[in-house]
Amino acid sequence: MKSNKLIIRTKSKSYPIYFGNNILSKTGSLISKNLPDVKKIYIISDKNLPRVFLKTLIKSLKKYKLKFIYLSANEKTKSIKFANKIIEDLLKNNFNRSDCVIAFGGGIISDLSAFVSNITKRGIRFINIPTTLLAQVDASVGGKTGVNSKQGKNLIGTFYQPDFVLSDVSLLKSLPLREKISGYGEILKHSLILDKKFFFWLVKNGKEILEKNNDKLLVESIFKSCVIKNKIVSLDEKEKNLRMILNFGHTFAHGFEGAKKFSKRINHGEAVLLGMMIACELSKSKKMLSIKEISIIKKHYNDLKLPMNIKKIFKKKDVKTIVNFMKKDKKNSGEKINLILLKNIGKTTKPKQIALDESAIKKFLYSCF
Repeated sequence: MKSNKLIIRTKSKSYPIYFGNNILSKTGSLISKNLPDVKKIYIISDKNLPRVFLKTLIKSLKKYKLKFIYLSANEKTKSIKFANKIIEDLLKNNFNRSDCVIAFGGGIISDLSAFVSNITKRGIRFINIPTTLLAQVDASVGGKTGVNSKQGKNLIGTFYQPDFVLSDVSLLKSLPLREKISGYGEILKHSLILDKKFFFWLVKNGKEILEKNNDKLLVESIFKSCVIKNKIVSLDEKEKNLRMILNFGHTFAHGFEGAKKFSKRINHGEAVLLGMMIACELSKSKKMLSIKEISIIKKHYNDLKLPMNIKKIFKKKDVKTIVNFMKKDKKNSGEKINLILLKNIGKTTKPKQIALDESAIKKFLYSCF
C-alpha cells in the first residue's frame, strides 16, 4: 500500500487519518504538527486496554499536561449521565477550545468522546485513536457522535469531525477473533454497497486478514474501507440522502441489538453481519438480488464462519421486539421503516426507495424461522 494517510473531506471540515503498524508512539509529534496550540489533553480510555498501549501513548505526550478518565466500554456507559460527568470534569479543570480530548478505545469510547468534545464550550479539539477493528473502519470516519437513550441506540447525538485519527493495527493484536469478526462486518458492508472489486478482494484475502493476522493486508483492508466511506460522507456529511446507504443491514441490526437489551449476547458487528444477510434475503425475495449473487455472499459468510442464521440467536417470539426497535430508528420518516436493500454486489437501492410497514417486516422475519 503506497499511502499511509487519507484525507477525509467534508463540507464542515477536512482531516487526516494516519494508517500503519506501531505508529501510536507518533501521537505527540502528530499533535504538534496538526494542533500546535494544544497544551492540555484529556484522555478518555477504555480501562480494559493493555497497559502497554497507554504507556506508549503517555510517553509520546510527555510535553503536555494530561488528565485521564478510564471507562468500561459498554452501551450503558454511552449515556447522558457519563457524558455529563466528563463535561463537568473538563470544565472543572478549565479545558478550553484550544485544548484537546483523545478517545482511546473502541466505537463506544469514540462516540461518547466526540459527543463530549462537541458540546463542551461548543467544541474543543478532538483526536480519535480507535483500538478495535470496528472503530477503525466505522467510528473513525464520518463525524457521527452519540449517546444512547432508553428508547434506542444513538438517538442523542451530533455531527462533529475530529482533528485527526490515528489508526494503528498493532492495537488490534490483543483482540479476540470475535471482535475482529465484528469489525470485518463493516469492511464487508462497504464492499457490498459500493465496490464489487473490493468484495472479491476480500473473498480472496478474508482468511489471511481474520485468521492469519496478516498486518499488511489488514492495513490495506482498513484503508480501502475508509476510502469507500469517505466517498459517501464527503458528498453527504449530515445523512440527508446518499449517506443512508451506509445503513445497509443496520436497521435490522439495531432491532437485533435492542431485542437482546444491548447485551454481549450479540455485539454490534455481529448484529450488522446478521442484518446484512437478512437484508440480502429480503432483497432476493423482492427479486432485486439474484440467487447467484446471494449464493456468492453466503459462501463468503460460510468460509469465514460469519454469523448469518437468525435462528441461532433469536426465536419467533422475539420478532415483535425486534420490529419495535426498528421502528425507532432515526432514519425512518412517517410510520414506515426505511431499508437499504441490495440490487447486486456493489450496488444498493436508493435511500428512501424502500419503506415497509411493520406488518410486512414482521411477516418477512417470521418466514426466516
